[in-house]
Amino acid sequence: MAQMKAIEAAVLIMKKEGVNVVFGVPGAAINPLYAAFKTIGGIEHILARHVEGASHMAEGYTRTKDGNIGVCIGTSGPAGTDMITGLYSASADSIPILTITGQVPTAKLHKEDFQGVDIEAIAKPVTKMAITIREAAQLPGTFQKAFYKMRSGRPGPVHLDLPMDVQMTEIEFDIDLYEPMTPNKPKASRNQIERALQMLNDAERPILVAGGGVINAGASPLFQKFAEITGVPVIQTLRGWGAISDDHELMIGRMGCQAGHRYGNASYLESDFVLGIGNRWANRHTGNIETYTKGRKFVHVDIEPTQIGRIFGPDLGIVSDAEEALKLFVIVATEMKEKGELKVRTEWQSECIQRKSTMLRRTNFDNKPIKPQRIYQEMNTVFGPDTRYVATIGNAQIAANQFLNVHRPRHWINSCQAGPLGWTMPAALGVVKADPSTPVVGVSGDYDFQFLIEELAVGAQFKLPYIHVLVNNAYLGLIRQSQRAFEIDHCVQLDFENINAPEVNGYGVDHVSVVEGLGCKAIRVFDPEEIKPALLKAQQWTREYKVPVVVEVITERVTNISMGPDIDKVVEFEEINDLV
Repeated sequence: MAQMKAIEAAVLIMKKEGVNVVFGVPGAAINPLYAAFKTIGGIEHILARHVEGASHMAEGYTRTKDGNIGVCIGTSGPAGTDMITGLYSASADSIPILTITGQVPTAKLHKEDFQGVDIEAIAKPVTKMAITIREAAQLPGTFQKAFYKMRSGRPGPVHLDLPMDVQMTEIEFDIDLYEPMTPNKPKASRNQIERALQMLNDAERPILVAGGGVINAGASPLFQKFAEITGVPVIQTLRGWGAISDDHELMIGRMGCQAGHRYGNASYLESDFVLGIGNRWANRHTGNIETYTKGRKFVHVDIEPTQIGRIFGPDLGIVSDAEEALKLFVIVATEMKEKGELKVRTEWQSECIQRKSTMLRRTNFDNKPIKPQRIYQEMNTVFGPDTRYVATIGNAQIAANQFLNVHRPRHWINSCQAGPLGWTMPAALGVVKADPSTPVVGVSGDYDFQFLIEELAVGAQFKLPYIHVLVNNAYLGLIRQSQRAFEIDHCVQLDFENINAPEVNGYGVDHVSVVEGLGCKAIRVFDPEEIKPALLKAQQWTREYKVPVVVEVITERVTNISMGPDIDKVVEFEEINDLV
């Protein structure tokens, strides 16, 4: 055994658990950790401009590749409270990230010492585990448990709070004897899978729903294989987008009150059976539960036991990791097919394919000011199937869900349940850091863009190039649209006369100047014919300058994006392209 500071043991453990990059902001109470980083080496640090930004970078980093654990670090007090939004976002979407804070010495806890906030109590509701480590000898075991908790069952974040004296205390520790714990993942039984497949086989118009758990488990290839064996059409949730390519004949759309397709909703409403794997029946997906469930039987497969029946009671619930369940689904379905026991779904497939090819929303607008739908049409033309898209919330994100094409797992990265404004930019930087070889495109409205805009400097400093498509209507567009129910348009306008930039008058902030001042590149577009050349130029600049490039598209002030109170009551505000 070797004697070392407890915080040095923490760094060695992080390295053995696979951590090689962290995001954070140093401070007095966490400086022992930074000293250990420098002494031991092997872990790169990305200096954020805001600790919330660092937490979103960590989440983007985790979401990009199977097995990644993003780490966010800050000092005591407000650094911890700044992390809470990131922890909430990660918790809501089942994303494992580790956040670490420094803390006042143990003798001063609960004595109102400077920045001595009880972050353990604050973080507990939005983490799988939050703890202030009060005994140095417990630090290695607590870090080991943290990685185990993050990866076991339904994944999620953990927060560790480290008092200064605990960090500095000498302990006995040998990293060569340390072994990561094997995560706990429940497995479906063959009996359960056989029953589920019999129920599916008895149905006339079944649907498979791919949730984020399929992607978390790295089970997308298995999911696609299962769909192809059974011939059952697929609907993906927002978190499950990419589990099967948008151009696959069995992918019949996404659905919901906002972020869905007309054809996805229409085909779902014709179904009589739903097998959901790794999904949570989120309200933006289901709409009204009575509408969603009427006339259908349900099987729900989820890794977390308490998710079964949380929203409504399924006809069969199976607690299982998605990969483990899909392994058995593929085996049993293959056996049934070889025996000629699986129903042929050709007619049902054809109906769904027909809707997918005809029930389309229009994008080819030539209007000036630009209609935002045209932006996504051009993005689909310019950006290839290897592109990773990043977005959080607002009409820009909802329109992206309706119009963009995604072909691979982990290529749609969206804070789905929490949807914090400002998430897109730092998350995109975390994505680029995790996989610099794949093109990354962020999509934001102007308000999301302004929330954590300072993080662009991180992209410039650390050479993290990506393209950020900024849809600027100088409005809180989604909130304005929801205010229609109250017959108001109040406190949601972002426009003002900019005395320094008359070229953007009526739109307020001169984003190009701000972006360039932060060390990045920017292009502003007023004409729909300029969108594609600007996107191509942005691609060139990311390669040439190795910094984020913002393409700001000035759109019409008011656009109502298709949405409604229920999946059978979506309002199509703009023209549609029903093809006969």
